[in-house]
Amino acid sequence: MSPFFTFGRGAAALLFVIGLVGCGAPATLKQRLGYWADQSVSATAYNHRVRFLVLHFTSDRPGRALRVLTGPHVSAHYLIDRDPDTRSRAPIVHQLVAEDERAWHAGVSSWAGRHHINDSSIGIEIVNLGPLSPPGPNRRWQPYTEAQIQAVIALARDIVTRYDIKPANVVGHSDVAPGRKIDPGPAFPWQRLHEAGIGAWPDPQRIAFYARRFGHARPSIATVQRQLADYGYDLPVTGELDQRTRTVLRSFQMHFRPANTTGLADVGTLARLWALNERYR
Repeated sequence: MSPFFTFGRGAAALLFVIGLVGCGAPATLKQRLGYWADQSVSATAYNHRVRFLVLHFTSDRPGRALRVLTGPHVSAHYLIDRDPDTRSRAPIVHQLVAEDERAWHAGVSSWAGRHHINDSSIGIEIVNLGPLSPPGPNRRWQPYTEAQIQAVIALARDIVTRYDIKPANVVGHSDVAPGRKIDPGPAFPWQRLHEAGIGAWPDPQRIAFYARRFGHARPSIATVQRQLADYGYDLPVTGELDQRTRTVLRSFQMHFRPANTTGLADVGTLARLWALNERYR
């Protein structure tokens, strides 16, 4: 037998390593610090870390918003200017944090039974001052620009498609942190996003059905609280229209009934809530 073959498996292993070095490793073999990772076989039992898309307004003007979001205390994955630059007629958005990294945009938050939403979400900040006057029935809000909404639609559609984010999990900061946050506010056109294939919106015929139903008999406050919790809000069932329930109702209304944000469980609000749970939950 040739002396070469007396080396046996050790020689074969040596030649394999020499081959990797000399010819280049296969594309599925990744060299890392002190070891190689073989990526030739992938598991199928997994899902995306990203479950939620959270929309915000900055409450700051463009220059200061960018400084704050690139400072040491708060961040978001994306920032959309009031008048975004374009390239080949497509809007340019600022990506401030990689999508596979955890941005600090939601803070103390909860949605659909999950807490610390930063861990499982992508955050989009939109340059907008929010309220322009004190709280009250005639409170004014800064409108969003058409260019901003076009950019939000393009960006959000891409994100929800890639991560398979469910419509009811496209939310506002006010949804995941009721009372503590009010963004993106009642001026944000949630229905328009839904019509572009992003996020949830109640079916008008089902709203009418439930409005007729609740016009005859209202559900109990405990039932309303359960419906709000079923949709995703962090709300205990107390059976009383307490301050927390009013706060959550106001957040719900800012999203789905922006013309009426009283925090009261009126027929129009309840009809929308029941129609949403029927459609998405």
